[in-house]
Amino acid sequence: MFKRSPFLPATVLVFILALAAALFAGSYTYTMANPTPRHIPTAVIGPAGSPAGKAFIGGMEKSLDASLEPRPYRDRAQALDAVNEQRVFAVLTVRADGVRFEVAGASGASVAQLLAESAVAVGRAVKVPVEVADLKPLQPGDPRGLALFYISLAAVIIGFVGAIQLSVHARPLNPAERIGFTVLYALLGGFAIAATVDWLLGALDLPFAESWIILALTMFTSGMVFSMFNTLIGRWAMLPTWGLMVLLGNPSSGGAVSWPLLPSVLGHIGQWLPPGASVNAQHTAVYFGGHQHLFPFAVLAGWALLSSAVFWFWRHRHPGGRERGGAHAAL
Repeated sequence: MFKRSPFLPATVLVFILALAAALFAGSYTYTMANPTPRHIPTAVIGPAGSPAGKAFIGGMEKSLDASLEPRPYRDRAQALDAVNEQRVFAVLTVRADGVRFEVAGASGASVAQLLAESAVAVGRAVKVPVEVADLKPLQPGDPRGLALFYISLAAVIIGFVGAIQLSVHARPLNPAERIGFTVLYALLGGFAIAATVDWLLGALDLPFAESWIILALTMFTSGMVFSMFNTLIGRWAMLPTWGLMVLLGNPSSGGAVSWPLLPSVLGHIGQWLPPGASVNAQHTAVYFGGHQHLFPFAVLAGWALLSSAVFWFWRHRHPGGRERGGAHAAL
């Protein structure tokens, strides 16, 4: 009797929710509680082999546990282009009277803070005059650089929550209709997020059309990921969706803690998941206009196409539609 009663799935959910709570707290704590530098490319202009250059670079490498990666550039214009392309996180100019160390706050507030603090301490220790400046400061309404992470997080979560609600409250939708309504709420939801943070709150000055497209694509991708799992495993679809998008995807997205400070494996994985691609594309759109990359859009589009294809190919298994009754609940 117990196996056929509602008490069995309820009991299973009790343990699943307890485990999910522990994993949620653990994943964010692991990635964010103690960010450590692992790989920080830095442009170097001028005679790096001079006494001042050698002393300062050596001190920075020691301070950052050899994670600083000096890269020589011919001139300042070339170095600034590398910053805009996000190939380097700082520019070190070696001069006769000391060094000028320029961080890029927009490349990652946590990385910029770490580099600036280390530069001042190292300069004092090796007795080399250091001038610290910020090449790419964050916008005034986003002093910690977290707003882009939050709007991407909102798009991810509301994206799959929307798909869940369609499965619950619009169960008779046929597959094409379900995809169509996912597109509609993604477009409207992306517009609402961008309009709220830009026009209503004034927290960010967004390149509105581009940010809207990124948010809408993120919401659609997230919604179709749930629909894919709902097709494959039915009412337990929330588990892999939550695991992929929230437990793994968001902490490794580079939004709250920049990729150079994340555990190296997570830093690489995060760029291939929808949350990381969304943060990456949004970050470049807002702070590095004119230097947008194809890669994050390809990641989002790839996940969207894969999820939609799986959902469409096995649509007969999806617990919804008017043509045939579903055998099990969406959740």
